[in-house]
Amino acid sequence: MGQPSYQASNAIIYLTYGAFLVIGVSISWLWRGQSKKEFLASNRTQKAIPLALNFIASALGSGILFTYPEISTIAGVQGLVVYALASSLPLLAFGFLGPIIREKCPEGFVLTEWTRQRYGVIAALYLSVLTLITLFLYMVAELSALQQIINALTGLNGLWAVIAECIVTTIYTSMGGFRISFLTDNIQGAMVIGLIVLGVITVGVKTEINRSLVESSTLLDASLLGWQLIYILPVAILTNDFFISGFWMRTFASKTDRDLRIGTSIATVAVAIILTLVGASGLLAAWTGAWPGDPPQEGSIAFFLLLQKLPAWVVGIVIVMTVSLSTAAFDSLQSAMVSTGSNDLFRNRLNFWWIRIAVVLVIFPVAVVALKSPSILQIYLVSDLVSASSIPVLVIGLSSKCYWWRGFEVVVGGLGGMLTVFIFGTIYYGNAKDGANLMLLQQSLYVDDWSAFGAFVAAPVGGLLWGFGAFAVRITVQWLLAKIRGYRFDAFDRPAGAHPSSITGPRERSSDENDREPVVIAKASSLKGKFL
Repeated sequence: MGQPSYQASNAIIYLTYGAFLVIGVSISWLWRGQSKKEFLASNRTQKAIPLALNFIASALGSGILFTYPEISTIAGVQGLVVYALASSLPLLAFGFLGPIIREKCPEGFVLTEWTRQRYGVIAALYLSVLTLITLFLYMVAELSALQQIINALTGLNGLWAVIAECIVTTIYTSMGGFRISFLTDNIQGAMVIGLIVLGVITVGVKTEINRSLVESSTLLDASLLGWQLIYILPVAILTNDFFISGFWMRTFASKTDRDLRIGTSIATVAVAIILTLVGASGLLAAWTGAWPGDPPQEGSIAFFLLLQKLPAWVVGIVIVMTVSLSTAAFDSLQSAMVSTGSNDLFRNRLNFWWIRIAVVLVIFPVAVVALKSPSILQIYLVSDLVSASSIPVLVIGLSSKCYWWRGFEVVVGGLGGMLTVFIFGTIYYGNAKDGANLMLLQQSLYVDDWSAFGAFVAAPVGGLLWGFGAFAVRITVQWLLAKIRGYRFDAFDRPAGAHPSSITGPRERSSDENDREPVVIAKASSLKGKFL
């Protein structure tokens, strides 16, 4: 590989971090007078293009340089296209569901606030724990990916890049909060788009494809795994995106519903193109003979094997792109985790300085776990399986016709979904140990059997079955108690606040929405969801 020199690699990495630090600190200083509310969220302030750049920056991350080339080497073009579309199209859900949730919960800025309003405190805390765990896992995956990429591209110890990123993002995020994360994501998102375009042109010019390898690779053919992924990946990624508070904070930050729809639409197209181009490096690695190599290497490093055939200056561009991708994703996760914790666990009552200290404290356990270099794909898969169990039973409550659905069903359904995966795995493998391992997807997603597919069917279907079973049990118990104690059975009464006609308090509308019918909603604090 045309690897940059030791001095050049260090200069590229730390000058890039230095630039982001200067930008972040400078803007944070200009905004030093912002309130705690502005530090945690920026509701109804952002137009379409900044939103699009933010969704792009938040949806990517340096881990894409491992996962998307890997799927190309395993499931070929079919798997790559499915993965790219499954990762990008769910962004449209925020453009569709965002206005609905924002009308129901105008003072919130994360999904868990609507959950508290709709399902009560217990269900909200349950979802909050899952959200915080997911954000923690994503932060670990991001730092782990960064460490491995720096090692592969430069030969340097990736530990120091991880430490630098943690210091840089922690300094400007603790100073500026969500607002600074949003602004730096605009810059980093624009940089990533430019760098990827430049990188694609360079790879296209410098790479020489061996046509005989194209025919013998079978990467153009459909496969069983490719067909399975058409179901697995949309379910996994769509439901998991609900746990990413950064997406919801950006959804609530949109100035109007129109800005949100335009922003998510632009981001969807851009992310699909970017992920397809990055993933195509796996195909190129196979068709140029760079992968699998001698001795054979894993498909996850196909991108880096391809770079071995390119000049050093191309690797330099990729290093800058990697740092930009990683910093943009990591500061978004960092601010989302602190804002979610402040809102859900402390109800935003923490002193401003304690919130800033929390930004610093969060980083230590994340960095310690990340330095163990866990499997990036497995981190994502475990989180995906949990979300596939929990989100289907949660979103039932978005419909006003399902006002009878309670937090009890949400919690039981979510936990029951994971139990169903264990039951399926035990039956499929014939023993409980392998059934438990399936809950952690120990054998990865890319296997030649139906275990992973079955797990992602069992999770949402089992969650719904357990949820409706819990509903039946709750209704039966409440009916019996009403009969025994002699009071009216009211389990199917519409609760206060479940229908717009029963709510007071007009929504503040922007000038772009004056031509719409007024929507009457309530403040979040005036509604109390029911767990039972």
